[in-house]
Amino acid sequence: MKLLNEEKHSLSGVTVHTIETTKYKTNTLILKMTAPLKEDTFTLRALLPYVLQSATETHPSATKLRAYLDELYGATLQVDLTKKGENQEITFRIDIANEKYLKDSTPLLKKAITLLSEVLLKPATENGAFVKSTVDKEKRALRQRIQAVFDDKMRYSNLRLVEEMCKEEPYRLHVNGRIEDIEGITPESLHNYYQEALNKDDIHLYIIGDIDVSDVVATVKNEFPLNERERLAHDPLVHKKVSDVNEVIEEQDIKQGKLNIGYRTNVTYSDKQYFALQVFNGIFGGFSHSKLFINVREKASLAYYAASRVESHKGLLMVMSGIEVNKYDQAVTIIKEQMEAMKKGDFTDEEVAQTKAVIHNQLLETVDTARGLVEIMYHNELTNQDISIEEYLKRIDAVSKQEIIKVAEGIDLDTIYFLRGTGGE
Repeated sequence: MKLLNEEKHSLSGVTVHTIETTKYKTNTLILKMTAPLKEDTFTLRALLPYVLQSATETHPSATKLRAYLDELYGATLQVDLTKKGENQEITFRIDIANEKYLKDSTPLLKKAITLLSEVLLKPATENGAFVKSTVDKEKRALRQRIQAVFDDKMRYSNLRLVEEMCKEEPYRLHVNGRIEDIEGITPESLHNYYQEALNKDDIHLYIIGDIDVSDVVATVKNEFPLNERERLAHDPLVHKKVSDVNEVIEEQDIKQGKLNIGYRTNVTYSDKQYFALQVFNGIFGGFSHSKLFINVREKASLAYYAASRVESHKGLLMVMSGIEVNKYDQAVTIIKEQMEAMKKGDFTDEEVAQTKAVIHNQLLETVDTARGLVEIMYHNELTNQDISIEEYLKRIDAVSKQEIIKVAEGIDLDTIYFLRGTGGE
């Protein structure tokens, strides 16, 4: 049985993905704008979606825009920023009630498409630039978002690992931008960047729910008069051979040490080995039955937490753990031993089967929400692939022990980052 039926429609400047389903009681619109991470624009880009969602020509203040959303049966508008490989991705999402389930015949979906078009194409402006008071307010909020990462030592240590590991690569740039860049952003400079993004970004619009596809596509065509643009170029993975492991130790006034370790997998979503890498990660550190969880946290009682995750579009594997400062050497040794065990095939068929079952459940749980569904599907757009959810699950099931060992053998330790307390041993 097919889990969903996606149709793609190439319109001028935007690719529309329609998913007709009765699974959800609401309709969801998710618009993704993707562009390469660049030193001179990544902070502008981090600010842009928050300014756009604040006010439009028709609803010229945040209060008026929120009041209009309330009128649409409590519709919600949210924005998000993510980093996928060397790209920075802006997401706008509107969730709105499906009028088919209401006594009122208000064309809510059409109104939602029109509103999304206004947010993107008709933002509130003054003197040919964004409204200064809005830009100033969102600059303050962006500062706070960046500062929040520095205050959360788990997130901070991951950020520092990436900065150290990817010094010469765009991936080192943080998705929320850089605090020192914020002051210099003006309503004019941000508006200039907005025009550039509007003309060059790779734009995809997903519309999910119990919808009339032809009606939806006609509405989008009318509401999104965008210029044609080149498709996003998909940079091939740069295979970086690690000659020396980079060890970085930083001190701050903290109680619990943060040990983060970065590996190069040399495998991304577009590689055949990707599915073996997912199973590898589940056994190594991805789940509660994994080697890191059992051996580092449970058996040796070395860590408050110990887990690993894969960056699907950059070919990185990150290990995150919270340890006592005097357990550093022991924790690093045991983590390295778990990687060696994976390379030697020191794991059972039961562990493989259990991991595949958890991946199945996790994926099916993710696609239970429209937002999760789009995140899974958008991998295809970023890599020029066409892998359905059913195909994804089949490929996970087909992974053999030998393939897991082979993918493990190609993984290189790159950087060890340790954030320790100033109190010493």
